[in-house]
Amino acid sequence: PAPDVDNQECGEHPVPALPHHRCQGPVVLRCLVLLAVLVAGYSYFTLLVGDTGTRLERLGLFCSVFTISMYLSPLADLAKIVKNKSTRCLSFPLTVTTFLASTSWTLYGLQLRDPYITVPNVPGIVTSVLRFWLFWWYPRGQDKSH
Repeated sequence: PAPDVDNQECGEHPVPALPHHRCQGPVVLRCLVLLAVLVAGYSYFTLLVGDTGTRLERLGLFCSVFTISMYLSPLADLAKIVKNKSTRCLSFPLTVTTFLASTSWTLYGLQLRDPYITVPNVPGIVTSVLRFWLFWWYPRGQDKSH
């Protein structure tokens, strides 16, 4: 089947060349803000935190927050999925990959007894299981809202 070029349900639209699309300004601004956060974080850890142990602990916490955010981000469309009774917004291959990656990192973290690896990857397992359940409850080819 042809890809859904203008998937209103998921809030996705085709993106032509950036200078020709007025709506892309906020996206670029958000990306620049996120890049600034990463640069500020890098600068903080390399320039202001001298003790290696403290640096590693704070860097672990910083990375954990981003990892947890990454695993929770696909659930932002959860209300749309439940309302439309459709999982067209969710990627099944990404769900499988997320489950395998987060499970393997969690097991690795458990072996090392490293909470900075284990803890942030547990939400990846939980959110993947929730998405698997959504795929089962709302089969992809079926849209119950219509």
